[in-house]
Amino acid sequence: MKLSVVVSVFNEKENIRPLLDSLTEHLKGIVHEVVIVDDGSTDGTLETLKKAAGSNTKVIEFMKNFGQSSALAAGIECAGGEYICTMDGDLQNDPSDIPEMLRIAEEGEWDLVAGIRANRKDAIFSRKLPSRIANAIIRKTTDVRIRDYGCTLKVFKSSIAKNLGLYGELHRFIPVLASLQGARITQMDVKHHERKYGSSKYGMGRTLRVVSDLLLMIFFKRYLQKPMHLFGGSGLLLFFAGALIDLYMLVLKIGGHDIWGKPLLLLGVLLTLAGLQIITVGILLEVIMRTYYESQNKKPYHIRKIHSFESRG
Repeated sequence: MKLSVVVSVFNEKENIRPLLDSLTEHLKGIVHEVVIVDDGSTDGTLETLKKAAGSNTKVIEFMKNFGQSSALAAGIECAGGEYICTMDGDLQNDPSDIPEMLRIAEEGEWDLVAGIRANRKDAIFSRKLPSRIANAIIRKTTDVRIRDYGCTLKVFKSSIAKNLGLYGELHRFIPVLASLQGARITQMDVKHHERKYGSSKYGMGRTLRVVSDLLLMIFFKRYLQKPMHLFGGSGLLLFFAGALIDLYMLVLKIGGHDIWGKPLLLLGVLLTLAGLQIITVGILLEVIMRTYYESQNKKPYHIRKIHSFESRG
């Protein structure tokens, strides 16, 4: 099978039939399947899916709402295509862009083709402006140069998609997770439509969650395989600073000065203890990281291809 289209839906009853009809129309000539994950809908979405699904459609029913990342992860795991396309189920993404994205991925040997909502049909202050700010911060801190992290429409090689490790709400950082595997990433402009049915599931409350997830992505990007480089260095810096202050206070004490209760003494003790704790955290993370790889027979590297050449002698 060439392509699996993975769609996460939550209370999108009115959008199901138009979505499936559009996918059928625009994916003619491509051997494909549609994997739709119902993320605990309560508006009759599941019943509509059961009635509208064709022979090439898989419907995954969640017991409750687990979130978009979990839904995409479940759909990707069940997908059997050589390439996997993720998209939203609200009809704002356009299936007509998928064939071109697939062509670019195949002809350019790209591991990930990410969509850019070139003419985004969302509110400026509540959606577009915060998104632009978030995209700029993510690009700067992760050094993964994607213009539109919030666009769900993406096409991956299956080998990349199935090793993303989507947890929590990390679907916003899929390009970063792919880059950790060494994926070759490109972008293309895609269409974006106004929502016709249902209501948006996004709000300003997700901003803090994005920031916290971004800190995790920075750690993954820079220190996942070497946590002691982060915690060891900062821990040693704090420890030695505290030790110097403590040594200075000891000299004062020997010289007959009363040092009890002085703020500088408390600062020295706190820095020393904090440094020891941070170093200990770094050591524990090193052990956890090695357990993570060795217990699952994972490797800290990904081989794209092994080239062999005939003897030229």
